[in-house]
Amino acid sequence: MARKPSRLEFAVIGLGRFGRSVALNLIERGHTVLGIDRDPTIVQQLADRMTQVVALDSSNEDALRAVDIVSFDTVVVAIGSQFEANLLTTVALKQLGVKRVVCKALNERQQYILTRVGADLVVLPEHEAGARLAWQLSEPHVLEHLNLGSGFSVAEVRVPPPLVGQTLMQSGLRRRYGINVLAIKHNEKMIVTPPPEYVFHRDDRMLIIGTDSSISTFCDLSS
Repeated sequence: MARKPSRLEFAVIGLGRFGRSVALNLIERGHTVLGIDRDPTIVQQLADRMTQVVALDSSNEDALRAVDIVSFDTVVVAIGSQFEANLLTTVALKQLGVKRVVCKALNERQQYILTRVGADLVVLPEHEAGARLAWQLSEPHVLEHLNLGSGFSVAEVRVPPPLVGQTLMQSGLRRRYGINVLAIKHNEKMIVTPPPEYVFHRDDRMLIIGTDSSISTFCDLSS
């Protein structure tokens, strides 16, 4: 009998709104999560919802060793308002030899500093949420948006009415708009890399990739 892939083990440090969301979503996906926060009240509140949760000072290397922090596949540092604690924790984790450290930053300056001290990935959740909202406000036809940087994005959009009944080849999306279709959702079924003969339907959703300007131009078809 084939073995099922083993679950990944994560530690999430800082159980505020962002860290809590990350931890609980990882648990829902079947992974093991150690939650860490210096506030015993928060730890007590989450005791019944998380795999394991402890109260400790994450900038203290001895405290991190005590929970065998190095054994986790990824450690997420979700400390938000106290950047000094965020920075000291990140440095401590890298010095201990944690394989992958993912940090939350509040601005690009923090992102730069955390990257310089060894963080493997630094996210700007408030910035990213703001960018998504800006897209939703300026391009109402964009259902979801992921900024890839350098002016490129992935977006989920409804099929514009002028394309209904056309095949992917007939639409000429790459030639006319400079976008590529990664997938199409049709009747709850996801079609990855749809064939050229695929016919667009009214309620289809498209996952497209291209420059921000090309996606905006394409969305004008729905206006």
